[in-house]
Amino acid sequence: MSKTAVVYWSGTGNTAAMADAIVDGIKSVGGQAEVFTADSFNSDMAENYDFIAFGCPSMGCEQLEDSEFEPMFDSCKSKLKGKQIALFGSYGWGNGEWMQTWEDDCKSLGADLVCDSVICNDAPDDEAIEKCKELGKMLA
Repeated sequence: MSKTAVVYWSGTGNTAAMADAIVDGIKSVGGQAEVFTADSFNSDMAENYDFIAFGCPSMGCEQLEDSEFEPMFDSCKSKLKGKQIALFGSYGWGNGEWMQTWEDDCKSLGADLVCDSVICNDAPDDEAIEKCKELGKMLA
C-alpha cells in the first residue's frame, strides 16, 4: 500500500481545510496519509513517501509563503526528481498565477505532477472540497 504525505502551510485555515479534504479522500479508499505542517517536514522525510501533496496559499505578489513553506519546499527540491506529487492551495487576489509558476518549477525539477492542481479563491467551497477529496483518492 502506498504512503502519502500531505504537507501544507495555512495562515487563515483555507489551505488547512483543503488538506483535511485530501486526507479524507485518501482514507475513503483505504489509503494511508500522514499530515505535516511545513515546519514539521524536511527533505529527509520525502524519501519515505510514495506521494506527497504540497499545499500553500498565494502570498504577496503571487508567491509561496516565504518564512516557513518556501524554505522547507526549497530544501525538498533535490528529492523531487521522479517523485509523484500534487499541489493545492488558496488565493485571495489575482488569478492563481502562483500555482502555474509553482507547477512549472516542479516540472523543471523532474517531479511527476500526478493530477491537476487544486486551487480555490478564499475559503474552499463545496466544489473545491470535492476536488480535494478526488485528489486524495488519486494519491491513494
